[in-house]
Amino acid sequence: MTGFHLAQINVGRLLAPVDHPRIADFVANLDRINALADGLPGFVWRLKGEGDNATDLRPVEDDPMLAINMSTWEGLDDLAAFVYRSGHREIMRRRAEWFAPMEVFMTLWWVPAGHRPTPAEGLARLAAFGRLGPTAEAFSFRYPFPAPDAVAIDPILDECA
Repeated sequence: MTGFHLAQINVGRLLAPVDHPRIADFVANLDRINALADGLPGFVWRLKGEGDNATDLRPVEDDPMLAINMSTWEGLDDLAAFVYRSGHREIMRRRAEWFAPMEVFMTLWWVPAGHRPTPAEGLARLAAFGRLGPTAEAFSFRYPFPAPDAVAIDPILDECA
Protein backbone atom coordinates (compact mmCIF):
# COMPACT_ATOMS: atom_id res chain seq x y z
CA MET A 1 0.00 0.00 0.00
CA THR A 2 1.31 3.42 -0.91
CA GLY A 3 0.28 6.99 -0.21
CA PHE A 4 -0.85 7.27 -3.83
CA HIS A 5 -3.86 6.28 -5.90
CA LEU A 6 -3.95 5.53 -9.60
CA ALA A 7 -5.87 8.10 -11.65
CA GLN A 8 -7.23 7.37 -15.09
CA ILE A 9 -8.81 9.41 -17.84
CA ASN A 10 -10.41 8.16 -20.99
CA VAL A 11 -12.15 10.30 -23.54
CA GLY A 12 -14.11 9.68 -26.69
CA ARG A 13 -15.61 11.79 -29.43
CA LEU A 14 -19.23 10.73 -29.72
CA LEU A 15 -20.57 9.95 -33.20
CA ALA A 16 -23.86 11.67 -32.28
CA PRO A 17 -25.18 13.75 -29.37
CA VAL A 18 -25.61 11.83 -26.13
CA ASP A 19 -29.41 11.96 -26.45
CA HIS A 20 -29.41 10.61 -30.04
CA PRO A 21 -30.77 7.07 -30.66
CA ARG A 22 -27.36 6.02 -32.07
CA ILE A 23 -25.85 6.51 -28.58
CA ALA A 24 -28.83 5.08 -26.64
CA ASP A 25 -27.31 1.67 -25.91
CA PHE A 26 -24.14 3.27 -24.55
CA VAL A 27 -26.19 5.54 -22.27
CA ALA A 28 -28.42 2.63 -21.23
CA ASN A 29 -25.38 0.75 -19.91
CA LEU A 30 -23.80 3.64 -17.97
CA ASP A 31 -25.57 3.06 -14.65
CA ARG A 32 -24.82 -0.68 -14.71
CA ILE A 33 -21.13 -0.23 -15.55
CA ASN A 34 -20.68 2.63 -13.07
CA ALA A 35 -22.34 0.58 -10.31
CA LEU A 36 -20.02 -2.30 -11.16
CA ALA A 37 -16.96 -0.06 -10.79
CA ASP A 38 -18.27 1.52 -7.59
CA GLY A 39 -18.59 -1.89 -5.95
CA LEU A 40 -15.23 -3.36 -6.90
CA PRO A 41 -12.27 -3.69 -4.55
CA GLY A 42 -9.81 -0.85 -5.02
CA PHE A 43 -12.32 1.64 -6.43
CA VAL A 44 -11.91 5.09 -4.83
CA TRP A 45 -13.71 7.80 -6.84
CA ARG A 46 -15.15 8.71 -10.23
CA LEU A 47 -16.03 11.98 -11.93
CA LYS A 48 -19.75 12.76 -11.98
CA GLY A 49 -21.82 15.54 -13.48
CA GLU A 50 -25.42 16.41 -12.68
CA GLY A 51 -26.46 12.77 -12.99
CA ASP A 52 -24.59 9.75 -11.70
CA ASN A 53 -22.25 9.87 -14.71
CA ALA A 54 -20.19 12.45 -16.60
CA THR A 55 -22.13 12.65 -19.89
CA ASP A 56 -23.29 16.20 -19.18
CA LEU A 57 -19.78 17.52 -18.53
CA ARG A 58 -18.02 19.43 -21.31
CA PRO A 59 -14.29 19.19 -20.64
CA VAL A 60 -13.50 21.20 -23.79
CA GLU A 61 -15.91 24.08 -24.42
CA ASP A 62 -15.62 24.06 -28.21
CA ASP A 63 -15.98 20.26 -28.50
CA PRO A 64 -19.48 19.29 -27.28
CA MET A 65 -19.04 15.75 -28.63
CA LEU A 66 -16.07 14.96 -26.38
CA ALA A 67 -17.11 12.61 -23.57
CA ILE A 68 -14.91 12.17 -20.51
CA ASN A 69 -14.49 9.51 -17.85
CA MET A 70 -12.14 9.82 -14.90
CA SER A 71 -11.64 7.75 -11.76
CA THR A 72 -9.12 6.87 -9.09
CA TRP A 73 -8.23 3.42 -7.84
CA GLU A 74 -6.00 1.97 -5.14
CA GLY A 75 -3.72 0.44 -7.75
CA LEU A 76 -3.10 -0.76 -11.28
CA ASP A 77 -4.36 -4.31 -10.69
CA ASP A 78 -7.66 -3.01 -9.28
CA LEU A 79 -8.32 -0.82 -12.31
CA ALA A 80 -7.23 -3.57 -14.72
CA ALA A 81 -9.65 -6.01 -13.09
CA PHE A 82 -12.49 -3.58 -13.86
CA VAL A 83 -11.35 -2.58 -17.35
CA TYR A 84 -10.36 -5.99 -18.68
CA ARG A 85 -11.96 -8.64 -16.49
CA SER A 86 -15.48 -7.43 -15.73
CA GLY A 87 -18.67 -6.53 -17.59
CA HIS A 88 -16.92 -3.31 -18.62
CA ARG A 89 -14.95 -5.27 -21.20
CA GLU A 90 -18.04 -6.10 -23.28
CA ILE A 91 -18.98 -2.41 -23.49
CA MET A 92 -15.42 -1.34 -24.25
CA ARG A 93 -15.33 -3.77 -27.18
CA ARG A 94 -18.30 -1.93 -28.67
CA ARG A 95 -16.81 1.58 -28.47
CA ALA A 96 -16.60 1.91 -32.27
CA GLU A 97 -20.42 1.91 -32.35
CA TRP A 98 -20.53 5.16 -30.37
CA PHE A 99 -17.12 6.85 -30.63
CA ALA A 100 -14.88 8.03 -33.45
CA PRO A 101 -11.39 6.51 -33.57
CA MET A 102 -8.81 8.50 -31.60
CA GLU A 103 -5.08 7.92 -31.54
CA VAL A 104 -4.75 8.71 -27.82
CA PHE A 105 -7.83 8.35 -25.64
CA MET A 106 -6.64 6.97 -22.29
CA THR A 107 -3.83 7.45 -19.80
CA LEU A 108 -2.95 6.71 -16.19
CA TRP A 109 -0.95 8.58 -13.54
CA TRP A 110 -0.40 8.58 -9.79
CA VAL A 111 -1.99 11.13 -7.46
CA PRO A 112 -1.65 11.56 -3.69
CA ALA A 113 -4.27 9.43 -1.92
CA GLY A 114 -7.46 11.46 -1.57
CA HIS A 115 -6.73 13.81 -4.49
CA ARG A 116 -9.58 14.18 -6.99
CA PRO A 117 -8.11 15.09 -10.37
CA THR A 118 -9.92 17.70 -12.44
CA PRO A 119 -10.82 17.30 -16.11
CA ALA A 120 -8.19 19.93 -16.97
CA GLU A 121 -5.56 17.92 -15.09
CA GLY A 122 -6.60 14.72 -16.84
CA LEU A 123 -6.59 16.33 -20.28
CA ALA A 124 -3.10 17.72 -19.61
CA ARG A 125 -1.89 14.22 -18.70
CA LEU A 126 -3.53 12.79 -21.81
CA ALA A 127 -1.82 15.43 -23.95
CA ALA A 128 1.54 14.63 -22.30
CA PHE A 129 1.04 10.96 -23.05
CA GLY A 130 0.23 11.79 -26.68
CA ARG A 131 3.35 13.98 -27.01
CA LEU A 132 5.88 11.93 -25.04
CA GLY A 133 4.55 8.40 -24.83
CA PRO A 134 4.69 6.60 -21.49
CA THR A 135 6.51 8.49 -18.74
CA ALA A 136 6.04 8.72 -14.99
CA GLU A 137 3.77 11.72 -15.72
CA ALA A 138 1.35 9.71 -17.91
CA PHE A 139 1.49 6.03 -18.82
CA SER A 140 -0.53 3.00 -19.91
CA PHE A 141 -1.35 -0.48 -18.67
CA ARG A 142 1.22 -1.87 -21.10
CA TYR A 143 3.96 0.56 -19.99
CA PRO A 144 3.21 1.34 -16.34
CA PHE A 145 5.26 3.31 -13.85
CA PRO A 146 5.21 2.61 -10.12
CA ALA A 147 3.76 5.03 -7.59
CA PRO A 148 6.38 7.52 -6.42
CA ASP A 149 6.78 5.67 -3.11
CA ALA A 150 6.62 2.11 -4.51
CA VAL A 151 8.86 -0.44 -6.18
CA ALA A 152 8.71 -1.76 -9.75
CA ILE A 153 5.39 -2.62 -11.34
CA ASP A 154 4.45 -5.24 -13.93
CA PRO A 155 2.66 -4.35 -17.17
CA ILE A 156 -0.96 -5.35 -17.72
CA LEU A 157 -1.16 -7.04 -21.09
CA ASP A 158 -4.89 -7.81 -21.30
CA GLU A 159 -6.45 -6.89 -24.60
CA CYS A 160 -9.76 -5.10 -24.97
CA ALA A 161 -10.61 -6.16 -28.50
